[in-house]
Amino acid sequence: MQRRPQNEHGSQNIMATILQSLPQEAALTKIEYEGPKIALYSKNPAYLMQNNQVISNMVNTIKKRIVVRTDESIRKPKAKSAEIISKSIPSEVGVAGTFFDPVLGEAVVFAKKPWMLAQIGEDFDNIDLAEKTGWRVRIRKAPHSIEAIENIYRLMEETVSERTRFYREVGDKIFRDKLIGEAEASLMTLGGFAEVGRSCMLLATQESKILLDCGINESARDSLLALPRFDIAAIGMDEIDAVVLSHAHLDHTGFVPVLFKYGYDGPVYCTEPTMLLMEILLQDYFRRSKGSLYSERDIERALVHIIPLPHGVVTDISPDVKLVLSNSGHMLGSVSAHLHIGNGDHNLVYTGDMKFGKTIALDNAFWNFPRVETMIIESTYGGKEDIVCPREEAEENLARMINSAAHAGGCILIPVSAAGIAQELLLTLDLLNRAGRITNVPILVEKLIADATSIYEAYPEFLSRDLRPRISESEDNPFFSSQFSTVESFDIKEGEPAVILAPSSMLTSGPSVEYLKQMASDPNSKTIVVSYQAPDTPGRLLLDRNRQITLDGETINVQCQVDRIDGFASHSDYNQLMAYVSRLRPKLRRILVNHGERPKAQNLASQINKIFKIQTQHPLVQEAIKLL
Repeated sequence: MQRRPQNEHGSQNIMATILQSLPQEAALTKIEYEGPKIALYSKNPAYLMQNNQVISNMVNTIKKRIVVRTDESIRKPKAKSAEIISKSIPSEVGVAGTFFDPVLGEAVVFAKKPWMLAQIGEDFDNIDLAEKTGWRVRIRKAPHSIEAIENIYRLMEETVSERTRFYREVGDKIFRDKLIGEAEASLMTLGGFAEVGRSCMLLATQESKILLDCGINESARDSLLALPRFDIAAIGMDEIDAVVLSHAHLDHTGFVPVLFKYGYDGPVYCTEPTMLLMEILLQDYFRRSKGSLYSERDIERALVHIIPLPHGVVTDISPDVKLVLSNSGHMLGSVSAHLHIGNGDHNLVYTGDMKFGKTIALDNAFWNFPRVETMIIESTYGGKEDIVCPREEAEENLARMINSAAHAGGCILIPVSAAGIAQELLLTLDLLNRAGRITNVPILVEKLIADATSIYEAYPEFLSRDLRPRISESEDNPFFSSQFSTVESFDIKEGEPAVILAPSSMLTSGPSVEYLKQMASDPNSKTIVVSYQAPDTPGRLLLDRNRQITLDGETINVQCQVDRIDGFASHSDYNQLMAYVSRLRPKLRRILVNHGERPKAQNLASQINKIFKIQTQHPLVQEAIKLL
């Protein structure tokens, strides 16, 4: 059996424990680091899959994540394996595609009707398939569009050697012995404090330097306000140990490819849906910005370095920091990051963008952390006045606004981001349509939104408990209702009503700008604003009753109606933020408020301190804060 040579005593002890715990039947061939996990390669993976208690006991002993991989020598060629898998799955299930990852030894099958494997009584045996093919097989629901998934797997196949080396190097860094015994921790704010956009902060300990988010501010014209302030961080890209991403929106991820452009070569941690949505959103930004910040190659390098993590699993990301991701309720795959520093010395929770209120698409944000000393909490709607209307009222307002404009022969434009509120509105429009509450008009969905929605389909385990079975166990798919049509560059015709969902949400770029130009002169048409609008953006100007705005350098007189509905917000309102803090109050020592315009961050910090008696700060960008 091959074992990689280890220089550190801690690593040697781990390997020795594993070897002592496994019987000969496991047919272990080698033990490798796979980033933050330890991979056991076996010629008899069925034994370890059938006796999973052996692995569970080992994990409890060494306190590290362990995965079982099939030895490369037993893997059949991909074409032959795909044929075996296809013959093992009944035709009624409808295999849409099978993708192989040679680095992980996995075959992922996307099936149109995966629930039928149980309904038709077929004994689909993953262990049996692993024995027949030499690959571990996973089944996923096939989405309407598989393009983004194909792009990712193509990239993975093209970078096998690079990823294999990368995983091993990451493991070597994570599992080395600690160099310094005493625990210290500090936080440097590089963006996203007293503002919305370019979220980025640097967590520094004696052993590690970890970035929490790394975004851009698309609406800012000054680069000093648009990009994270790495110029004041005094840190080289090669000094960063890890990047943790809360979700896929560009104000949290848009600068990540720049890190790789300038020499970063380490891991990026996020959920699997975030990885796929990032690919869609970063490629779209690259096209819109004409490659002003980075190249397609930089995007690909960022994607190759992503190590996806599930919810609720403790993962070592450096010698002195463990990470657990939990649902934040903001969009598919969005998380709050719980960072455990040292040997129980300090626990930091970064909420990311967070919705502490159930929606149709997503469950309520997780709050039951075992320990939290410091929390970084968002304040997008942190003002006392930021109380969104009840969901029932929001749905009633949406139906009324659509019906009034449609009956007058006008079009209804709802500018939204490609992922997040867009999918919540699709579910809502389907609900209203089924109930007969909106008039029978076409609902046109821009392709970028449809592409992102396909990722929602493919990862139902990240959806709300109520929605999950509808997506994963039936053909009743409310994301792609019969009334919805996917479009690109649709020409609005006078007197032909339609509801149009299009990015961008703030009308700064993208198809929503072109649609507004087309309908701006029609007083019967309507623009409905449903999300946060940053200062000085066209969306904010419209809400402030400016009717002469600039779109793509062109001055437009807006004569169409402009309405607002805040009840679909994907951020917590003031009451929800305070309720969230109240749940955590006994555990908290300090709260840092970020991701909100300065008055809102100040108000939330002041109210938390006043009501809960917790030390609270609302830092600015370029501040350093000692945590430990």
